[in-house]
Amino acid sequence: MPKLQRMPEPNVEYAYGIYLLTSKHRLIKTMRKRYQPSIHGHKAWGAGFLLMDYISHNGLARGRQGMEIGCGWGGVSVYCAKQFRTKMTAVDLDPAVFPYVGVLAELNDVKVKPKQADFSKLKGAELGKHQYILGSDICFWDSLVKPLARLVNRALDNGTKRVIISDPGRPTFYELCDMVSKKHKTRLQEWYASEPDRYEGEILEVKA
Repeated sequence: MPKLQRMPEPNVEYAYGIYLLTSKHRLIKTMRKRYQPSIHGHKAWGAGFLLMDYISHNGLARGRQGMEIGCGWGGVSVYCAKQFRTKMTAVDLDPAVFPYVGVLAELNDVKVKPKQADFSKLKGAELGKHQYILGSDICFWDSLVKPLARLVNRALDNGTKRVIISDPGRPTFYELCDMVSKKHKTRLQEWYASEPDRYEGEILEVKA
């Protein structure tokens, strides 16, 4: 029988060893009056839990550097920082998401470095400083496929060891997989998460 984890207050979820706030939490409601994310960064998406579950089974070396691209609320960054002591940088084009990242990081007693940037403009040298490049549900437009493929190439060519991307299974994601597989060793597999609810999708892992 799984351990019963009592929530400290309503509208708080516990998944993969970290606390998360739902969109109905009083603090989130208050923050939305001031910070309104505009690029789908208005909640924690299921693909983020897919990525957490995958990492929980496949691990990360402890204490390394990681970057989450298209971080949204930064749940994956917080998870890696908490469970693997990863020195995480959370990247998003929308600066309005970073107050939410900060709240989740403080709630879980970890540090996450925010970085407002267009991931298509991140230089190879900067990407290569991070052993892990992570992303969840970040290939939702046709226009993102080629820039993401180029980012994967730049990262691995400059020192990144693993790129892991989760997705609910969008056609654009499969296009990305095909494009990346032409140059790198890839593994694509179906996956599901069981916390805090069941989510199904795909995981792409690319190794140097």
